[in-house]
Amino acid sequence: MSSHDVVVLDYGAGNVRSAVRALERVGATVTVTADPKLAVEADGLLVPGVGAFAACMEGLRAAQGPRIIGQRLAGGRPVLGICVGMQILFESGTEHGVHTEGCGEWPGEVTRLQAPVLPHMGWNTVELPSGSRMFEGVSAEDRFYFVHSYAARNWELETEITEPPKVAWSEYGGDRFVAAVDNGALWATQFHPEKSGDVGSQLLKNWIGTL
Repeated sequence: MSSHDVVVLDYGAGNVRSAVRALERVGATVTVTADPKLAVEADGLLVPGVGAFAACMEGLRAAQGPRIIGQRLAGGRPVLGICVGMQILFESGTEHGVHTEGCGEWPGEVTRLQAPVLPHMGWNTVELPSGSRMFEGVSAEDRFYFVHSYAARNWELETEITEPPKVAWSEYGGDRFVAAVDNGALWATQFHPEKSGDVGSQLLKNWIGTL
């Protein structure tokens, strides 16, 4: 397998070691950096995220993250957002009454899950969209690892567009939420593929295959 050059954007978003190891296992050459030039020019960009939406956006803005993501997508260059790295792609997030603007790649708001017990932590199945390159080799019985209390609980992008994004859903405590989005060069997962064993490796392999 030819090696692909992936940058994990280093903007203070928590521990990225497991993401680096998981990407290396599927054949990527990984650099953890906040260098905008490297982040724009790499074959793939992974945007991690742990913790609060507002804190992640603050770190991302300081590292020119929204501009880097926008520049890559304008050129059709792959970006993968994970966990809060997915949430910040939406227009906004509200946590503890604090409303924060996101990157605005997709319309909609990230809000608290309406489930009796939070966080949603552990293994869960995902309703797979048909024809998604992201989930090639993955079955509806497969489980991914989640740890979050917030999510996009609606999908608001028009579906009449030429190539509508393929949206995967999951459910926890009776509340449905967006588990993953395959939107051309922009992929994102609410779950952690890097902590999801073989099925997570398959998804990362699929992503590397698009670079």
